[in-house]
Amino acid sequence: MRHNIVNRIVTAATSAVICMAFLPVSSNACTRCVYLGPENTVIAARSMDWAEDPGTNIYCFPRGMKRDGAAGPDSITWTSKYGSVVCAFYEVSTVDGMNEKGLVADVLYLVESDYGKPDGKKPALSISAWAQYALDNFASVAEAVEALRKEPFVIIAPVLPNGAPAQGHLALSDPTGDSAIFEYIKGRLVIHHGREYQVMTNSPSFDQQLALNKYWEQIGGLVFLPGTNRAADRFARASFYINAIPQTDDHRRAVASVFSVIRGVSVPLGFTTPGQPNISSTIWRTLYDHGKRIFYFDSATSPTIFWTPLAEMDFSEGASVKKLTISGGETYSGSAAAMFTKAEPFKFLPATVK
Repeated sequence: MRHNIVNRIVTAATSAVICMAFLPVSSNACTRCVYLGPENTVIAARSMDWAEDPGTNIYCFPRGMKRDGAAGPDSITWTSKYGSVVCAFYEVSTVDGMNEKGLVADVLYLVESDYGKPDGKKPALSISAWAQYALDNFASVAEAVEALRKEPFVIIAPVLPNGAPAQGHLALSDPTGDSAIFEYIKGRLVIHHGREYQVMTNSPSFDQQLALNKYWEQIGGLVFLPGTNRAADRFARASFYINAIPQTDDHRRAVASVFSVIRGVSVPLGFTTPGQPNISSTIWRTLYDHGKRIFYFDSATSPTIFWTPLAEMDFSEGASVKKLTISGGETYSGSAAAMFTKAEPFKFLPATVK
């Protein structure tokens, strides 16, 4: 009996792997996960997997900054309600960050993204400013969902500095453990909203990732989990482990556990897949303690991690923009709040409305 059960599991798993072999492969292999622990312990983490070092630096933005969507005269405009600490991608985009209310935004690559064509009726927003728009304007996931489902802008996706198309989906999480995934599929905004949406990777679209993960939930991680670096496999592993690690309200222990999960689904530095050059190495990882408002950074090329307590940053209106340089091999250990220096804000990658 046990032999037959194992045979059925192996046969089903082989079929799933064969199906996943035909899934599209993106040039970014990021993973995002959210830990929901006791006593409102909520910790989010993501890996940044990319074909090259995107020259990431970290910025501290105060409240009251006047912004525009970097999409020409039809750009949406706003003034930031909340300060934030963010990771700049190629110094032209906010790809990751947390605002002073504890809202976290992560942009991951999604090759299936289709933002539709501008109709001339709505203002435009370059995708490079999408995450920053959320961090500047919203205190919670629920607030963001309510506002963004009305589609107050049309997204324009320019070409990134490395020549890749800027195609991505957005994940938000907050101190309540609430999450939302925002994707544009076939020109239509699709939102998945709820605490259950703890994990996001890349291709295929999120609804298909959920369907694939259902199979692995039935198999059970104690039997085996898919082990490749493909997005669907990383989704299954992250989903299992983020809920399998011990539940604790000890923030130090919880941070260590979540780091172990995001490192476990990372792609080794320098690893390549023959015939699939778009599967990329993990360049860095971030982790956010929502409740304590602490941002952690873990570089794949540094032996140490550092962190920034947002309580030690000056987000007051009129305060200076500050920058922590980590490109070019700069590294830190422990709290880096005092290491930020006055800087000019980076400019969002411009997009042209056609």
